Amino acid sequence: MTQFAITVKDISKSFGKVNAVRDLSFEVEADTCYGFLGPNGAGKTTMMKMLYGKCTRGENGSINVLGYDPASDELAIKYLSGVVPQDNNLDDELDVISNLMVYSRFYALPRKAATSRIDYLLGFMELSDKRTARIRELSGGMQRRLIIARALMNNPKLLILDEPTTGLDPQVRHLIWDKLRQLKRHGTTILITTHYMEEAFALCDTILIMDKGAGMLRGSPAELLAKNVEKHVLEITGSHSLEAIADGAILQKLRIDRTQETTRVYCDDDQLLRSLTGRLEGAHYFLRQTNLEDVFLKATGRALNEKQ
Repeated sequence: MTQFAITVKDISKSFGKVNAVRDLSFEVEADTCYGFLGPNGAGKTTMMKMLYGKCTRGENGSINVLGYDPASDELAIKYLSGVVPQDNNLDDELDVISNLMVYSRFYALPRKAATSRIDYLLGFMELSDKRTARIRELSGGMQRRLIIARALMNNPKLLILDEPTTGLDPQVRHLIWDKLRQLKRHGTTILITTHYMEEAFALCDTILIMDKGAGMLRGSPAELLAKNVEKHVLEITGSHSLEAIADGAILQKLRIDRTQETTRVYCDDDQLLRSLTGRLEGAHYFLRQTNLEDVFLKATGRALNEKQ
């Protein structure tokens, strides 16, 4: 029988006239990684905050996190969870060890146990040589890894990460991905929001794409690709008329998505797209397999959200 770490049913949340979350329902299986994708303002962070009680939900609907309702059992959920917020909120006046030691007191860890746990976490996040460094001496990637270490202080059953690798270089990002995979393999349920499609594809067992507070699509990365977008896309930069190089019968087999500078031609038949490239004299083009970003943009559109 499938065990769910999180169950959300018919949840909504408004801030004045803004509907941040609208009738959202989803379930997160234990020991998996569940990802939220969506434009800025889609409601991802609001939904995350409702799970651990930092934001109250609307009057209707229900939330169950590890067997508790955040409306009445916020502290119980926090005791079993670790949270990595969008922003770095470390204490700049303290060194690495002191930041973690202060946090250990929230969980009433005895000093000896806290010291042992800190030593383990610094090794796990490859920060052992920075244990006495001041926060301002750390790079952005080191600070992000330290925040993840801090979120793991209580050995949580649930780890909630809000855009954990934004602005980090690829080496640090891949290091964090490896650590998150290890945590999941050892029984930690992970909930993550991200703007990196590659990150979602690499980490998530299930993805929920949100837009304007509502759930648009959900499924595994492979399912989202198979069910929602063609297999191949030809990207053409500049102003080129497809009608001039393809007859009506061919055009009917294509899905065309145009922006000001780029035309994207989608089709399951890559040979058909390849045949078109021979007629694009002097054009800059790129033929590739579709990816999660294509699914995301098809579901949410290419126009900028007013809040972005």
